Amino acid sequence: MPKNIFSGFVVSLIALPLGLGLALASEAPPISGIIAAVVGGIVVSLLGGSHVTITGPGNGLVIVLLGAITALGAGDMYQGFLYTLAAIIVSGALMLLLGFLKLGRLADFFPASAIQGMLAAIGIGILSKQFHIMIGNADAKGSIVSLLAQIPAGMWELTKSMDTATWAAAAVGIISLLIMVYYSKIRNPFFHLIPAPMWILILTVGFSYACSWLAVPYPLSENYLVNIPDNVMTNLAFPDFSKAFTQEFVVAVFAITFIASIESLLSIKAIDKLDPENRRSNVNKDLKALGLATIISGFLGGLNVVTVIARSSVNVNNGATNRSANFFHGVILLALVLLFQEQLRRIPLAALAAILVYTGYKLASPALFRRIAGIGKEQFAIFIITFLTTIFTNLITGISVGILVTFIIHIIINKSFGLFIGNLFKPNILMFKEADEGNYYISVKYFSSFVNFYKLKNKLDAVPESETVVLDFSMVNFVDHTVMEGLQNYTDTFTKRGGSIEIIGLDKHEADSVHPFAIRKILPFDPLKPIERFFTKRQSDLENTAADYEWSYRANKNIEVDFLSSFVFFRSRQIRYFYNTLQDEQQNCRVLDVEFTEGEFIAKEVIKATLMYLTLDHDLPIFTLDREGLLSFLYTGAGFKEVIIPNHDYFNRRFHLSGKNPMTVRPIFTDELIRFLESHPFYHVESNGSALMILKKERLLGVKEIRAMIYFGLELRAILQK
Repeated sequence: MPKNIFSGFVVSLIALPLGLGLALASEAPPISGIIAAVVGGIVVSLLGGSHVTITGPGNGLVIVLLGAITALGAGDMYQGFLYTLAAIIVSGALMLLLGFLKLGRLADFFPASAIQGMLAAIGIGILSKQFHIMIGNADAKGSIVSLLAQIPAGMWELTKSMDTATWAAAAVGIISLLIMVYYSKIRNPFFHLIPAPMWILILTVGFSYACSWLAVPYPLSENYLVNIPDNVMTNLAFPDFSKAFTQEFVVAVFAITFIASIESLLSIKAIDKLDPENRRSNVNKDLKALGLATIISGFLGGLNVVTVIARSSVNVNNGATNRSANFFHGVILLALVLLFQEQLRRIPLAALAAILVYTGYKLASPALFRRIAGIGKEQFAIFIITFLTTIFTNLITGISVGILVTFIIHIIINKSFGLFIGNLFKPNILMFKEADEGNYYISVKYFSSFVNFYKLKNKLDAVPESETVVLDFSMVNFVDHTVMEGLQNYTDTFTKRGGSIEIIGLDKHEADSVHPFAIRKILPFDPLKPIERFFTKRQSDLENTAADYEWSYRANKNIEVDFLSSFVFFRSRQIRYFYNTLQDEQQNCRVLDVEFTEGEFIAKEVIKATLMYLTLDHDLPIFTLDREGLLSFLYTGAGFKEVIIPNHDYFNRRFHLSGKNPMTVRPIFTDELIRFLESHPFYHVESNGSALMILKKERLLGVKEIRAMIYFGLELRAILQK
């Protein structure tokens, strides 16, 4: 409890200036942002489904609310705010409905790069307006592009201004911005006990008191300071529903609901990864709580309530353990507002604007552009198109264009429209628990992108996070960036809780970059085309495994498969090629991925499997060891006869041993060999007389499984060669 109280207190210190600033940036009364934070903290902490998140007004809604207030007010900003309060209440009801309909997965249908482009545009939108206020010019008007274009002129006008108040506001804004920028570079631990935004308030409010004590004229007039009613509790604004059935109102409701839902869902998922107890939030329960909190906030004159990632991150970093931290943040914030109303009126607007300028910059920093470009050219194209469309139009149009462009780019990359449309509604996920080791095996077919990622997420959500999952993409033609990034989130969560997710089957897919989140597309069929430059994590781990054994590793394809053709297992199967070869220097041992076909015509099936090939120092009888005779028909047709080992009934029940000559096979199955086989998981073992082939499953193996197979094979060969 003490940790949650302390964390709630720290977060409230950040929420106070941000709540005021976000409301002002939306052209709403400053207190409306505080109301949203207080109501959100109390209501969502009591009814929500997340554990360490913080709720309140969000960055993403600034542009939407500003647009709604401007459009609905038609010149009267305060009346526009009252109409917008009604839209906020309706949007809260829609979020409540989304929660009851269990539509918390809506965020999964949006491409990751398009979402990033939209958020970057929101950042630029915030920065474009607040920069002018930061330098003392509150009169700048226009679109995002127009406001950006006015920045040089605004700076030039400042240099020519003779107004002391304007210069003082600009000085406060620039110093506040410098505090935000250099705060993290100051290493003093006592200095960091107070967040950067609160330092700005302390210094600016303290400066106004210092002027009073020294009888020095305070350079800022009331026009440059926060305007709060004399009595907050008796001067609340109330919604006006008189425009409820107009087109502008409906558009505002839809835009507010969309952005509030997306911002909240993305923040909840991000904070779940930071939760020290690795808990997973109930997003639908959280949506219902956020919707109810928004309704209450709107009736009290407050903004939307959303889950906010920055304040939530601070909450986690200060040791919060449960939802009570959000509750204390709301209660402490309410106390601060009621007890320090006089001090709040001394806060310069330029100081709050500087905080928001820095926030906007972080949302659209050059590092973000470089990171997206590093993932791949197509992701940068999606990002830039969404970013520019949002800036020149609006958020809804921007994200819609981003989704459409992503889909078109996927079609162009794959040169196929039918891959997506023809397979969109087909079942493409198979999951089962493997009997021998208890691993969960998930196979994906056709394609996996933002359009159908929810199907894969449903399967992964059904697996306990302490288990091992083998995720096979070998039958997938295309995997997009959204899926690759989402799977990394799942992998991190499983790892934290003692489980693991190993992705296999992407070793033949090409990518435009070495970034782990780059899209993966199947290579055109060409057995000799090199695949080394498209290394996956599995291939890197295979390379490390080879180094551990002092073996070599070659990723490229090889069609020289004659050494496998003598095994009966491949008599009715056509081997195409092998790749990902781990091999010792003497070439006595090889582990490789093999692609082969089984069946003919319409029943023909392509299979990829990992096997081990071992040469022997001396000849052995020809035999095969199978489980419960599953392949006995194949070997019976090749002249193999069943071999019974005397005095080993358990072994005879568990395994099906057969050979060309039972009299020569039986002596090599000594007590030591039988004990060894009984104490290990099942492997299909076959001898062609001079070499052994070991196969675990008719699928590609994960690296942990390959390591286990190498150990098994080397031990088995050592026993057979005694």
